[in-house]
Amino acid sequence: MGASEMSLFERNGGGREAPGGVGEGTVGKAEPCMPVVTADPELVERANRRRFSAAYKLAILEEAGAATKPGEVGALLRREGLYSSHLTKWRRQREEGALEALSRARGRKSADPLEKENVELRRRLVRTEAELEKARRVIEVQGNVSALLGELLGPRGAEPDKSNE
Repeated sequence: MGASEMSLFERNGGGREAPGGVGEGTVGKAEPCMPVVTADPELVERANRRRFSAAYKLAILEEAGAATKPGEVGALLRREGLYSSHLTKWRRQREEGALEALSRARGRKSADPLEKENVELRRRLVRTEAELEKARRVIEVQGNVSALLGELLGPRGAEPDKSNE
């Protein structure tokens, strides 16, 4: 059989892929085959929702309100990457007073320093009263013990002096 009569199968090594093929493998090589993947520049791996601060929203509304020539608002929206619906929503929020509420700090309001001091003083008062009650009980017990010891240690059989009577 001549070289021209060989099939493609036989020319490629009888089942082994030709060099440069998909597997890049020849028998005996232990290198992993990794296809080259290029990232599509048009796709973002994970889109993040944009968040606009209250100050930014007010500045954009102010700039849009100051636009007098035709097309200025559209240019502003294109420059900032916004939609006209943003302006509509932000105007409504401004009228409702929501933007002022957004500009305030989030989270719990800080406690009044006098209120903090008041709570601490009450806590100390309760603790001190509990200690005072314990001290009163100890004093009472000590008095009872002293009275008992006085009775026990007193002279036996000796009666009180009745000569003074």
